[in-house]
Amino acid sequence: MPVPVPRQRAIPAVESGQAQAAARAGGPSVEQAPARKDTGAAGRTAGHDTGREPAAADPAAHTNLTLLLIEDDPAGSPIVPDLLDQSGRPIRIRTARNLTEAERLLTDDVHCILLDLALPAPGRPATTAVDTNSDGDGGSGGSGGGGDELAVLKHVLELAPRHAVLALTSSSDAERGAEAVAVGAQDYLFRDELDGRLLSRAIRYAVERKRSDWAERRLAEGRLRAQENRRLERGLLPTPLLDGSSLRFAARYRPGRSRALLGGDFYDVVRTPDGTVHAMIGDVCGHGPDEAALGVELRIAWRALTLAGLCGDQLLGTLQEVLEHERGDDEIFATLCTVDIAPDGRRAGLCLAGHPAPLVAGPGRPARLLPYDNNGPALGLLPGARWPRTQVELGAEWSLMLYTDGLIEGHTGAGRERLGQDGMVELVRGKLAEGLSGEALLRTTVNEVRRLNGGELADDVAVVLLDRTA
Repeated sequence: MPVPVPRQRAIPAVESGQAQAAARAGGPSVEQAPARKDTGAAGRTAGHDTGREPAAADPAAHTNLTLLLIEDDPAGSPIVPDLLDQSGRPIRIRTARNLTEAERLLTDDVHCILLDLALPAPGRPATTAVDTNSDGDGGSGGSGGGGDELAVLKHVLELAPRHAVLALTSSSDAERGAEAVAVGAQDYLFRDELDGRLLSRAIRYAVERKRSDWAERRLAEGRLRAQENRRLERGLLPTPLLDGSSLRFAARYRPGRSRALLGGDFYDVVRTPDGTVHAMIGDVCGHGPDEAALGVELRIAWRALTLAGLCGDQLLGTLQEVLEHERGDDEIFATLCTVDIAPDGRRAGLCLAGHPAPLVAGPGRPARLLPYDNNGPALGLLPGARWPRTQVELGAEWSLMLYTDGLIEGHTGAGRERLGQDGMVELVRGKLAEGLSGEALLRTTVNEVRRLNGGELADDVAVVLLDRTA
């Protein structure tokens, strides 16, 4: 049951031995903790169970620094002189005689904790004195009679993982202070050598050091997550299976998401045992992580179905079933273009499911779009839909480019005019006339589209190029 907490107020001298000592020395009075709403079974410290970022991570956000002193005998504490921060403002002090009180007093505006290492750990009886506090922690001196002498510090570090912590020990126990720093405290101080100036400076340094350590930790964790994500996404990109084929393959992929490797676009190329080369490119609506995951599922399903011998309408119908079972929303759909190139390389079958038609070019033939009159609906839109397969002639030497609509939906210049398929065809014709091919053709084409758009494209872009030379 949470301990009732009074409203915020200064503790009268008759209630606090620390306040009495401060009054005798002309020092600052000690504050009582402000009332906090109980957040459930915890009613815990800031940033521990509530998920909030405590103020301890940014001391500049508050007018004054606040110190929480955890010591079993506040009246006998040497911390009575004026404590000032770097700007000359007084450092506010709160005191707790045991860890139960400390947990209640550890509010968002506490920046630093000064912990007496002589306190017993929770559940460990005191050995040198008896605590008269009714909270029942037995928070009196002594290390608790053996065991882990830093158990109380470890408990505080778990209680306040984002707060700076200073360990207080005796000058004859420097080794214990060093061990406290190794465990996680920002510094240690000797109880019998402490003065206001030294403590004020130690508090400032501890808060800044904790803030720096926390920022560095967050940065390291972010880098680690980014590396893991990049390894995962890189592993999900396809590896074409073209062993035994004379066709040359090139691809270009740019996700629309910032600092991502994978988007909602997907592609793949495989060669089946009969010598047929199957190529596919698709686009899941949207370009977030969920769409990227669905695109990977569709690509893997396409490869498995293709290697199993399915093609055309039968393959696309099965892919639609996969999409309908795997999508998180009934409004999610995907466009798709599949091409199966005959073993002799001179002709191909084309199926379009709401997707832009591929571009083909060859010696003496300018770049043009393949027929798209039989374009069927996108996957996931119409139950029981059909996707006709169109036979196209490629010739003896050609370049076939499959792409997603991210390549053609960018703007051209300052106006709102889109590049479109016609603009893309003209652009590729110019690059082919310059003698570009393969990776260089795709790279310069995508870069030129970005330049015309005036910056990064908003949508994912995937481009696949297959070349056959005489």
